[in-house]
Amino acid sequence: MATTNLTLEGFLTRFLLQAPPTQMQPLPTRRAAVLVPVVERAQPGLLLTRRTTHLRKHAGQVAFPGGMMDPDDVSLTATALREAMEEVAIPPDSVRVIGTLPPVTSSTGFQVTPVVGIIPPDIARRASEDEVDAIFEMPLQEALRLARYHPLDIHRHGLPHRVWLSWYQHYFVWGMTAGIIRQLSLQIAEDVA
Repeated sequence: MATTNLTLEGFLTRFLLQAPPTQMQPLPTRRAAVLVPVVERAQPGLLLTRRTTHLRKHAGQVAFPGGMMDPDDVSLTATALREAMEEVAIPPDSVRVIGTLPPVTSSTGFQVTPVVGIIPPDIARRASEDEVDAIFEMPLQEALRLARYHPLDIHRHGLPHRVWLSWYQHYFVWGMTAGIIRQLSLQIAEDVA
């Protein structure tokens, strides 16, 4: 991003003014959602988790709170909010949902919708011992710096696929999480037409 000092107001203005790109590929029918929690501060933060190492899928990976849509969820936004409550104790009524990013396909065959929401800075966060090893906050301005993401081209199911990689402190941010953050950066970039 070209800005030198990203404020929450600047982030909201850019996010709300840019139309997301259209999805061109068919998406899986299994659906999931993640909450992309932006912490409301003068210099906003991005809340992330690191999954526990004993999980069967995505063990030890940096992620947003989220998961598979339950039959009782009335929407994918409800899924993201429920999962954020279960994983890091963010009360659904404390999240100001501002929109979504285009769905992405996970390596496990889910259509994942990133739900972007603003959360207060004073929420008492508590990691679910079953799912979350750590909760951390990355400055939003740093998270949205495109130069921090490096591409790795791989083949998945015989098709080329680009994966994004980055480090923040001692956290390795990659795959779908890095791709979502990078997409958010593109969404609010000042030079996007």
